[in-house]
Amino acid sequence: MNMRTLKGVVINFIRGFCMALADSVPGVSGGTVAFLLGFYDRFIGSLDDLFHGTKQGRIEAVKFLAKLALGWIVGFGVSAAVLTGFFDSHIYEVSSLFMGFIVFAIPIVALEEKGVLKGRLANLLFTLGGIALVVIVTVLSPASGAGVDVSIAHLDFGLVAYVFFAAMIAISAMVLPGISGSTLLLIFGLYVPIMGAVRSVMGFDFAYAPILLVFVLGVVCGVLLFVRLIRFCLRQYRSQTIYFIIGMMVGSLYSITQGPLTLKIPEPAMGVAEFSIVFFIVGGLVVGGLQLLKRKLDDSPAEESLH
Repeated sequence: MNMRTLKGVVINFIRGFCMALADSVPGVSGGTVAFLLGFYDRFIGSLDDLFHGTKQGRIEAVKFLAKLALGWIVGFGVSAAVLTGFFDSHIYEVSSLFMGFIVFAIPIVALEEKGVLKGRLANLLFTLGGIALVVIVTVLSPASGAGVDVSIAHLDFGLVAYVFFAAMIAISAMVLPGISGSTLLLIFGLYVPIMGAVRSVMGFDFAYAPILLVFVLGVVCGVLLFVRLIRFCLRQYRSQTIYFIIGMMVGSLYSITQGPLTLKIPEPAMGVAEFSIVFFIVGGLVVGGLQLLKRKLDDSPAEESLH
């Protein structure tokens, strides 16, 4: 492996690692991180090419996604073992952090896409649509508290179908910049059970392996259905899509405030008294750090071999 190839592996490992940290904790999607790090279009294109591309397109997609996946798996494992416990015990601090992340990320997304946003203020209707979608999904949350028991002893058709379709919807959110798939799982009452199942399997307790297999199948079907649609919208209706994504990001602020209601031991929704300005600022600093990382990666000569 030459130095350029090694740099490409390291760059995409870091990208995947950062995406996993976002995907595994309710608040911000991995798609938001991909957008802020400047490889979102290639990420979506590679996912689409993996299933629908030419032979060469699939080969290139596999090469790119395998590097991302390596970092994502490591990042998700770290998060499942450490960050989710912190989420349970410090919900308001984590929520404040991700609110800071989103608030500071929105203007960056707008600046990155100013060419397609400028002069198309009529498309602000799509922003309102994005806000409405996230708020409606949050308000119509079908589960709360400890969520659903997903152990093998409680498997039935209803639970399997529920987890399968929730996974399909969650993966669509994970690949979109905006509300995270984990936030949707939290809303559906599946975040705590699924993350607990992941931790159990990592500890070689396979009582939860069947439901994780159902979840993975739902994710695969979600990718097949939604990624092609997202890629089409970005190509043909980019302005409307970006406005819609910004709306979803704004709407996710409300969703985050409701996250404490769905914990194993429910806490009150986050209000002004529970809001942490310190963690909010830290969230903004994380966004700034991702922008610095993007510049470093953009300056890397390894990127020439990745496009």
